[in-house]
Amino acid sequence: MSVKNSTTVADYIEWDKAVNLVHRLFNDGDYRLSLLVGCGIFFGLRISDILQLTWDMLLSDKSFELIEKKTKKHREIRINSNFQKHVQKCYDALCITDSSEKCFISRKNSVYSIQRINVLLKGIKAKYGLKSVKNFSSHSLRKTFGRHVYEKADTNGEMALVMLSELFNHSNIAITKRYLGLRKEEILHCYDLLEF
Repeated sequence: MSVKNSTTVADYIEWDKAVNLVHRLFNDGDYRLSLLVGCGIFFGLRISDILQLTWDMLLSDKSFELIEKKTKKHREIRINSNFQKHVQKCYDALCITDSSEKCFISRKNSVYSIQRINVLLKGIKAKYGLKSVKNFSSHSLRKTFGRHVYEKADTNGEMALVMLSELFNHSNIAITKRYLGLRKEEILHCYDLLEF
């Protein structure tokens, strides 16, 4: 939670570091958080939508559908086949017996709150030394997804921005650029053009 009258913008994680974090969390026995971080970076969903995921949604097919809580819009999400194998490993490690169960159940047998997830992520930032990420929250995962899609597009960056704008339900690509921090980087690059 941010301080009153302050602006806190979530930062993205570099892709390799994010994937490494998913593996490290799993190896340390933190299966649900490993899955949560993985879902965040592979699906680009808001945390409110991630918290509604069930094991059936993630394991029964190559994609799943949901209605976004915030926008009430229908989305179909394709599941990366390698990530789906990770989901299965988490499912097995947690000894889940009811595949219709929500994936992110706390020890109190209720779905984690968004606030609790953000507290847990702050702990992960400290424990795993994510020093390059200043403001780490659940929204960082969605931004990591967006940045990676944009960076993988390479020479088709504008097309990636159009797709991400639609996927994120932004009204135009200028908002998507600002959301991903690209606009700020472009503006700061102006200073690099100067000579002395």
